[in-house]
Amino acid sequence: MGEYKKPSLLQSFIPILVLVGLLAVNVLLVYGDDALGGANQMALLFAGTVAGGIAIYNGFNWKDVLNGITKSITSALPALIILLLIGALAGTWMLSGVVPAMIYYGLDLLNPTIFLVASCLICSIVSIATGSSWSTVATVGVALMGIGKALGFADGLIAGAIISGAYFGDKMSPLSDTTNLAPAMAGTDLITHIKYMALTTVPSIMITLIIFLVIGFFYNGGGEVSEIGELRAAIASKINITPWLFIVPVSVIILIIKKVPAIPALFIGSLLGGVFAIIFQPDLLSSLSEETNFFKASYKSVIDAMTTDIAVVTENETVNELLSSGGMYGMLNTIWLIICAMIFGGIMEKCGMLKRITQSIIRLAKSTGSLIATTAASCMVFNVTASDQYLAIVVPGRMFAEEYRDRELHPKVLSRTLEDSGTVTSALVPWNTCGAYHSKMLGVATGDYVMFCFFNLISPIMTIIFGYLGIKIARLSKKENKNEE
Repeated sequence: MGEYKKPSLLQSFIPILVLVGLLAVNVLLVYGDDALGGANQMALLFAGTVAGGIAIYNGFNWKDVLNGITKSITSALPALIILLLIGALAGTWMLSGVVPAMIYYGLDLLNPTIFLVASCLICSIVSIATGSSWSTVATVGVALMGIGKALGFADGLIAGAIISGAYFGDKMSPLSDTTNLAPAMAGTDLITHIKYMALTTVPSIMITLIIFLVIGFFYNGGGEVSEIGELRAAIASKINITPWLFIVPVSVIILIIKKVPAIPALFIGSLLGGVFAIIFQPDLLSSLSEETNFFKASYKSVIDAMTTDIAVVTENETVNELLSSGGMYGMLNTIWLIICAMIFGGIMEKCGMLKRITQSIIRLAKSTGSLIATTAASCMVFNVTASDQYLAIVVPGRMFAEEYRDRELHPKVLSRTLEDSGTVTSALVPWNTCGAYHSKMLGVATGDYVMFCFFNLISPIMTIIFGYLGIKIARLSKKENKNEE
């Protein structure tokens, strides 16, 4: 680090302790579930300020700190754009009747006993096909959330099933960015990584499905058949329900499968939603606008749905809650949180504090099991401190790769550990980009769903168990070890 002093372990932990302390005050003592409305954002900025002060004390100047912040925020820009586009997509899909149709038909097909298992499986399939847990949660997940509420399930339980399935598919899909990133950081190839990761991932999802099935048999959500009929009738009273509406989500899924980048695919999906709203919901568009001219009314309703909000009002309060969306505007608070998180993470990484914390832990890893456990713990620490799943894969991947080679462990052991712990736990942290996103999209506080994300909780435990028991721990052959050198 040249003329810069390396941060001590105590210095590196101080900003984290400040952050955790402020978050605890916000959530437990003052704001409760409203902490994401601004208090947690300020906690991240205050903790970042402390980290910046320590960095300057160690010889960094303001330009160095600013460069770290800029680099960190720049890395999150694609995610921020995706958030805005998903807000627009959610608005037009609500206006066009796509999401209401999913809820309408879902209420007819899914019963309480199989709902949680079916939701998890549906999200798994969609996420494997698209390679994106974010897209899955924003589309199918939102619809399943509405169905689950109508059936009487607790919000956190529904969200847990949705997120569990979405992250299983995200991990196992060759289209997923994190599934491509992990082997790249570890030094192995994609197909090898997916096949090897299945050894821990498949048992994890099987246990998850069994848990949801048991809960379904014994959970009395309170959704009565007569109430479900009333909900479907209320939706149909305002929305023209037709299977043709499913052309829109199918088109988006096809685009993503064809490897069209997420940003243009989501933009096309939001535009298609607007077009289908004009075709299938002309009465709704006219009722939502004061304009007498149909062209003006359609244009204004579609633009408002994309940018500000859309609320379909019926005589049923439950349906009114389901048939509303905040558009791009509704995503701004989440974007604010992510920017603040990236400011904190950028300073911590640039000034060597995150690296210092991880290096101190490596010294404790004597056995293969403890090395894998240390890697998993580091990934989770980065999800908490750097607030980004990509950093939780990239930084530990870079730092541990040499150690795995020195111990003659195959790179796929590292890549599997990175995904089993880095990818899935990102959704469990409220100020992480993933946790903030899923909480916003599903309308459920992270603290309410975290205990029900069984797949996300089981995955890191499973990879650690495999490590300590020596189950399927691949080692480099002499030839491979020579090639690595």
